[in-house]
Amino acid sequence: MITKTAGVGIDLYWLPLGAGGQFVRFNGRVYERVHAFLERRPRRDLYHSALEVTVPEGRFVIENAWPIPNMDGASRGVTVEGPVWNRHLGRFRVFRYEVRRWREGTIADVDQAVESPRRLGDDEAQARHVLALAGSVPAHVWGRDELRVGEMWNSNSVISWLLTTAGLPAAEIHPPAGGRAPGWASGVIVAEGMMQTFGRATGALDFVGFRHSRAFIARSISFGCWIFVGFRVTMQVRSSLNCTQYVQGS
Repeated sequence: MITKTAGVGIDLYWLPLGAGGQFVRFNGRVYERVHAFLERRPRRDLYHSALEVTVPEGRFVIENAWPIPNMDGASRGVTVEGPVWNRHLGRFRVFRYEVRRWREGTIADVDQAVESPRRLGDDEAQARHVLALAGSVPAHVWGRDELRVGEMWNSNSVISWLLTTAGLPAAEIHPPAGGRAPGWASGVIVAEGMMQTFGRATGALDFVGFRHSRAFIARSISFGCWIFVGFRVTMQVRSSLNCTQYVQGS
């Protein structure tokens, strides 16, 4: 049952990649130029995504950020850290990203967001589910396709993973017209794979439980039958003894 609550919502923001940062913007353009050439298509604008989740207790910003500005992650509501490019490099802060669930936080360069905010839902239970899942985001290697799903894991993967796992149709969400969100499909695929695996495991446990229940019932019936047979044999023996005693007494 969906319950709409005033002041509750899940909003998606699309931010141009590198907004406010020359270094990220330059690298993004080089990345897109290479991919457009290899895929024989026109270049597109690249987008980074972030969520703003509002519940009665307050407003929370969920976002993947790299590099990590300082070690005071608690002040930014950091829930997960993961490696960038290589797991071995993740021991150094400069090669780690962080996932934030930042109460009353800010989205950098939100004033440059395109076609945003996009309301995805206003169900309080679903909003709380998204917030809870922010602490369970898988810490895959940023910038790598280590799971071989066809696309690298990055900030967009985190957002699409959260939405898919929370039951929102992330696969049907697209960036602004003419744009591209690298990594979005990766998060959807990983989330769907994890849910299917969990479903199969749950089904297997249910099947095993069912089999155990059947075995328990069978054992109980068998035990009952043996008790009944023992009772009948005992009664027959006693009856025979009584009969013998009666005959001898006569």
